[in-house]
Amino acid sequence: MIEVAETTTGSSDPATLLAEAEALGDRLARVREAIGKVIFGQQEVVEQTLITLLSGGHALLVGVPGLGKTKLVETLGAVLGLDAKRVQFTPDLMPADIIGSEVLEEGESGKRSFRFLPGPVFCQLLMADEINRASPRTQSALLQAMQEHRVAVAGVAHPLPAPFHVLATQNPIEQEGTYPLPEAQLDRFLLEVEVRYPDEAAERAMLLATTGARESRPAQAMTGPELMAAQALIRRLPVGEAVLDAILKLVRGARPDSAPMEAVRKHLAWGPGPRAAQALMLATRARAVMDGRLAPSVEDVLALAEPVLRHRMALNFSARAEGVRLAEVIEALKGELA
Repeated sequence: MIEVAETTTGSSDPATLLAEAEALGDRLARVREAIGKVIFGQQEVVEQTLITLLSGGHALLVGVPGLGKTKLVETLGAVLGLDAKRVQFTPDLMPADIIGSEVLEEGESGKRSFRFLPGPVFCQLLMADEINRASPRTQSALLQAMQEHRVAVAGVAHPLPAPFHVLATQNPIEQEGTYPLPEAQLDRFLLEVEVRYPDEAAERAMLLATTGARESRPAQAMTGPELMAAQALIRRLPVGEAVLDAILKLVRGARPDSAPMEAVRKHLAWGPGPRAAQALMLATRARAVMDGRLAPSVEDVLALAEPVLRHRMALNFSARAEGVRLAEVIEALKGELA
């Protein structure tokens, strides 16, 4: 599960906490400005991805090819000053191509020994491009890295750099050559970010900026240690009882075995676990800071309900046959909070 225990570092004085939150808000404004010079439109996508990073989690970017998912991840690595690497997932990709492997070497004395060659997962920002084009075996190779921030090879654990985040891109599962991600791995993603087509104004600006003689390059506006400090600050922000109650009501109400709503019991095969509630607790705090507020509100819970829940729930067969959509179920759950 995501660790949500409050950190003991930093001052708990309200005035100090407010000053730190305001300073972080100003820094995040510069981060968003730097991203906006390269990524046109997609404000909600950028916001949700930054929320994921501030919460210390991983994000799954879902959309058809050509919408700038890969460009966004590359831009975030440059703007946040992170060591970023990319893995293009293909059907023949093997787990060792991601986490690394051991090779047998012979020294000058003739003695042979194994040496570990780290794979591309040893970075601060890993872009798993088109993750659902690889086989389930390879997809699951990321599970330990995403959850424990380490990998084990030949019985030896190798810690990953800090901070460590996976931003995976995924094509819609209806496309050729895709494999659905296993539920256990989907649950490791803090948010599922839906990337839609840009509006006309954003697409016009993009055309003018990307087809000329020179193309804008992202400028660094943050560093890895500053991101880790921001993540620690997010965990120190207060959460009111109303927000806590809303999170619990939303998540627990989405479980078909105990849900009070008939629509949930009728249409869902399974619902979100405690990791969804943990994700909402962190993400609502991050959204509040990005909006210049010290504490989250119920509106933050409503805004983040769909990206937190939709990859942690599944419709049953009869609901799919009737044409029911997950978005409709989540909207009904949000209506209970409004």
